[in-house]
Amino acid sequence: MPNLSIKNVPHEVLDKLRERASRHHRSIQGELMALLSAALESRTSGGEPPADEAPKQRRSGTRRIEEIAAEHRERVKKPLKRAPLAVDLIRSERDAR
Repeated sequence: MPNLSIKNVPHEVLDKLRERASRHHRSIQGELMALLSAALESRTSGGEPPADEAPKQRRSGTRRIEEIAAEHRERVKKPLKRAPLAVDLIRSERDAR
């Protein structure tokens, strides 16, 4: 596979790219590849794909943590006051066998 090289990248751009890659749990190389792919596949000129194209680019069955958190906040309006401890739930499941 061919390689590309980008020279004279400003520090500010590199810092933003590092932050973006970290948010998406990717390497800088992976983030650059995702940006290039999105820009080339997108009908717009921006780096982000339009909202209607985003699901096509993700693997089936994957969701971002932000989406999961938003869904959880929607389902659970206020936190539980007295929820059982995880260790107690695990012990009761184990002891029920």
